[in-house]
Amino acid sequence: MVGPTLPPVPHYTAAPPTKANLDYADLSIIDLSKMDSADGRAVLASQVRDAMLTHGFFYVVNHGYSQSQGNRMFDIADVPFSGVSDEEKQLYTGVDEETGWYHAYKLRQSWHIDAGVRDQSEFININRDPSSQGHPEALQPFLPELKEFAHFNHYNVLFPILRLLALSLELPEDAFVNIHRCNGLGEAFVRFFKYYPRSVADEEKTKNVWLKGHTDSGTITILWSQPVAALQILGKDGKWYWVKHIENALVVNAGDGMDFLTGGYYKGTIHRVIQPPPDQRQFTRLGVFYFVMADGDVKLVPFHESPVLQRAGIHPRCDDSTAPTMLEWRRDRANAYGRSKLKPSKENGVEEEIVHGLVVKHYK
Repeated sequence: MVGPTLPPVPHYTAAPPTKANLDYADLSIIDLSKMDSADGRAVLASQVRDAMLTHGFFYVVNHGYSQSQGNRMFDIADVPFSGVSDEEKQLYTGVDEETGWYHAYKLRQSWHIDAGVRDQSEFININRDPSSQGHPEALQPFLPELKEFAHFNHYNVLFPILRLLALSLELPEDAFVNIHRCNGLGEAFVRFFKYYPRSVADEEKTKNVWLKGHTDSGTITILWSQPVAALQILGKDGKWYWVKHIENALVVNAGDGMDFLTGGYYKGTIHRVIQPPPDQRQFTRLGVFYFVMADGDVKLVPFHESPVLQRAGIHPRCDDSTAPTMLEWRRDRANAYGRSKLKPSKENGVEEEIVHGLVVKHYK
């Protein structure tokens, strides 16, 4: 049987993998093909626990999406940038102050990075249900594929990860799945993110940092690995380590939401984006993400019933009575990011802001 004919899309030519000798993080690789048996899930849950406690990042392989499917998604991901005029992009910009949701585009120079330098990146958010928002004309032929891609990320990648996280805490397997139905606007979305090379002067002023060290505001972030080396994570030893590209792998990390829900046991990992190594600096860096929040009305309090958390000790960021909902937290963080004035911290190289009464740190 012949499948449906897909609309043509210009090919996005990515950079060749770097040949630079970089200090890479030693991240665990989680093989989702082992999810089919209870014994396999138990082994994976243990691996996920170790990965979360060691780095807070891990790779996922054998997720069920082919290399050719992934390549096509990167081709589609470039369309809203190279195939849409600046004038049309302006029609789909802005932030909903009530939800913290970007109306599709975040344009270049929207964020202050450091020393008067503004960013040279742009992204577009596409809700899990693409029909809930408007889209530029060039992207409209691909909306059925984008809906299917979001569905795949949610049910074939996110839900298995959430089940492994629950098992790692000795909770019922669906404990996290049940609070990630994500039917509200902006609770789960695809993001295409494109970084452009910057001037030598801007690199010097910002010490090569493109996006300051931060934690994500949601619960789980899924990044489809791409070849331009720029992502770094902050190790427990205070050093920055590069994240290595693995073909057709996913890079997964936890954010603030998971930190809240586990009482600090699974912390959001601090990560940043910096200038690529010399052999990749002339290329743009195109990212494909799936960002996930818990349902907006979920109060971000720890799962006190977890035997693992009870043994380890629960260290919540705030009292249960004052804990924000997921909607409140993501809205306040989104509305502040890149627009609030950061204050120096007592920690060297760290700046702070107050979000919902809690300190949020940014690493220079």
